[in-house]
Parts: sequence; structure tokens; C-alpha cells
Amino acid sequence: MLKKISLQLIIPANLHRQRLDKTLALLLPNYSRTQIQAWISRGSVSVDQQIISENRYKIAENQVIHIEANLLENEHWQAQEIPLDIIFEDDALLIINKPAGLIVHPGAGNPDHTLLNALLHHAPSLAELPRAGIVHRLDKDTAGLLIIAKTVNSYHALIEALQMRKIHRIYRAIVKGVMTGGGKIDAPIGRHPKHRTQMAVHPQGKPAVTDYHVLKRFPMHTFIELKLESGRTHQIRVHMTHIHHPLVGDPVYGKRLNSPGKLSPELMQALQNFKRQALHATRLEFSHPMTEAPLQFEVILPKDMQDLLTLLERNN
Repeated sequence: MLKKISLQLIIPANLHRQRLDKTLALLLPNYSRTQIQAWISRGSVSVDQQIISENRYKIAENQVIHIEANLLENEHWQAQEIPLDIIFEDDALLIINKPAGLIVHPGAGNPDHTLLNALLHHAPSLAELPRAGIVHRLDKDTAGLLIIAKTVNSYHALIEALQMRKIHRIYRAIVKGVMTGGGKIDAPIGRHPKHRTQMAVHPQGKPAVTDYHVLKRFPMHTFIELKLESGRTHQIRVHMTHIHHPLVGDPVYGKRLNSPGKLSPELMQALQNFKRQALHATRLEFSHPMTEAPLQFEVILPKDMQDLLTLLERNN
């Protein structure tokens, strides 16, 4: 028997006169566009109590959308006992420190053994929420802090806070090249025109803004802190490559290693062995979705990045 879900949304002013399917994809980022369009076509979506079955239907500010639907068969995930590094938990939310290598959500080629499967084992009630309460994501090989909602009310409050840029996500990264100072990258990101599994800065892309400042300079690398003003796929990796400072170890957007003549053999070997992007979601700052109390969480860098920084210091 398919699992039933019930959702209610109120259309914000910034989405006035937008397509129904696109609007729901924005408001419910943890459901696939295919899933949302299936709901619409099956008559599972109503706007102001009127069933709408046309994806192109234009919605209006303050309209109320109800969704009474079944999840698709491939949206049924198994609970799996996978260790979780829980930084904080109460009745409304979880804060997880995700390790590098752990995929956040099941997908093609990765049907299980993800963070979502681990969450369902830790708190079975999360099965009632979209994407088991996951409100934002990290790439498989990016480590760090993630927010998980535990109730429908906290889920929608956190999604709204993300859209209103009230959740501050701070990252640390090691990049190639010596940066002269901090700055802001304001460049739209969209699907790469040739490589469809990659993203790229593109004039027809979605707005994307990344702020960064320098923490430490080395002879051929820089340790930086970054803050997202938007949340596009691969945003930091794409933006840093765009300004010619790709992340160390990035297997997709990185470039060739620096000339070995300026690096010690030990450091050169460490860089060659660093097989993931040197990126860590270090800090979260936001208001509690229910009490509105200010929250801040911070975790130290994972060992592989700490070890690399130690070698960079020795080579300084």
C-alpha cells in the first residue's frame, strides 16, 4: 500500500503568477519535479479548494494549496542502521554532522545506505515528512552540518527560512592559488550546456551569490571561509572555479595540480591523494523554527582537511 501524505502551502508574494509545477518545486525542494507533476496530473493538488490538473496553471499570491497524495513506489525508502553524528536534537529538528562520502538522498545508482535511510532508522516518524525531513543537501563528498526537520510545522518553517535567506550556512575550503582578499561572487548558475551532469556559470542560469574571505594564505593555496546567499547545486565549487580558484581535490571542477617544483614531496603526495573537494559546512546560524530562539552550531574540520592544512603550514 502506498504511503499517503498531506501538505498545505500558502503562496508567497515572490511567486505570484508562476506556474503551479514550478512553484511547488520551489516550495518543496525535497520532492522531485516528476513527483510533483504526477500529483498534479492525478488530481492530487487543489488551489483554494479547487482541484487543478494543469502544470502550467498560474497561481496567485496568498492562494492556499493542498496536496493529498501518494508517494511514488520509488519514494519508499528503507530504514537502515547507519551511524549518525548528532550535534543537536529536540522535538522539532535534528542537526547532523555528515561525513564525506555519505550520500544524502537515494537516487539512480544509490538506492540505499544514504543519510535518509539512516534518519528513518533513528526516527521512524520522519517517514511522514518530505524526504524524511531533509531541508537542504550537501554533495556526497562535502562534509559538515545539515538541518533535519522532525515535524510538518518545523519542515515548512525551515523551508521558508531558507527561501528568505534567514538560515546562514558558513563553509570552509582549501582552494588552489593565492587569493589577494575576500569578495563576493554574483554569477548565475545553470546546467552545463555540454556536460549535463555538471553545473556552470551561465547567463540563463538561476541567480547565485557567494561571499568569501581569506583565513590563511600559503605559497600556492588559500584557506577561505564562505557564506552562501543562495543554494544552487555545486554553487561553491562552480563559483570558485569561475574565479580561477578551484577547490583542492575537486574531481569535477578542479584543474591540474600545481607545479611540483614549488611543493615539498610530502605535500605533493598529499594533494595527489586528496580525492574529494576540500569543502566543509562548518557553521549554521538560524532561529529555531518553533520557538524562534537564536541557534548557532559549529563543528571542527574533518581530519583529512586538518592534516592537509598542517602540511601546507609546513610548506609555508
